Amino acid sequence: MKTQDTTKDKKIPSETTKPQQPKTHKQILIEQLCEGMETYEHNKTKVLLGSFTAGLELGFSYFLIAMVYTLLAGRIPPEYIPYAAAFVYPVGFIMVVMGRSILFTEQTSLLFLPVLHGKRQLKELAVLWATVIFGNLLGGIAIALILVWVGTHIGIIDEEALKNIALHVIDFSNYTIFASAVLAGWLMALLSWLVTSSTDSISRIFMVYMITFIVGFAGLHHSIVGNIEVFTGLITSSQIKFLDYLGFQVTALFGNALGGVFFVALLRYRAFSANLNK
Repeated sequence: MKTQDTTKDKKIPSETTKPQQPKTHKQILIEQLCEGMETYEHNKTKVLLGSFTAGLELGFSYFLIAMVYTLLAGRIPPEYIPYAAAFVYPVGFIMVVMGRSILFTEQTSLLFLPVLHGKRQLKELAVLWATVIFGNLLGGIAIALILVWVGTHIGIIDEEALKNIALHVIDFSNYTIFASAVLAGWLMALLSWLVTSSTDSISRIFMVYMITFIVGFAGLHHSIVGNIEVFTGLITSSQIKFLDYLGFQVTALFGNALGGVFFVALLRYRAFSANLNK
């Protein structure tokens, strides 16, 4: 009489079936430091191309936002359209983060960490920030020119929508834009930490969507997305002047940078750096 082999019905434990443990503060900080140092070690051409790519990819957030503005114009009260557009705002950020492109507001904290840790100098940070910003802005301008031509010719966006988006961004005092940009920079620095703390792709996508949805829904000023929004208004509407574009860009960049640096220097790094010595 044969005995039934029950072992085939039993699951053999393996390393792959064990749930991954949450990362410790020390692990997150070390990974952030290593990632920041890695960017410093890249060839400047590689950094420029990676940042240019990020500027291009964020254009797809703007493309969807412009389509929402066009689609909903006259169908719902205009003051509600920006809130509807916030639901598609994160798309470009997901592309950037998951594709490992180099975005200034996400990299602000990462690139400042090696300086705080004494591994890099402020001069090196300034050069790297300038390279990333230049690439992001150039990519944004390029994708703006492409999307305006394509979108208006195939009829999925109209110039009125492009003007309204730009006016929605710049219709504030410089003080308000600066304070708003500080909050956006703070959130983007937080996003960098949350993505590092995540252990799988689904979690990372959720974190990116959650944080950037807050930025979009609250109407906080993001310098790189705003570059596309205001530049597009500049080339399509006589109501947007070059000084409007320049003033917004400078204010938003400084605000985003301050938000990211403040978040890292005074809240995260100082709180967790002691763990490196344990």
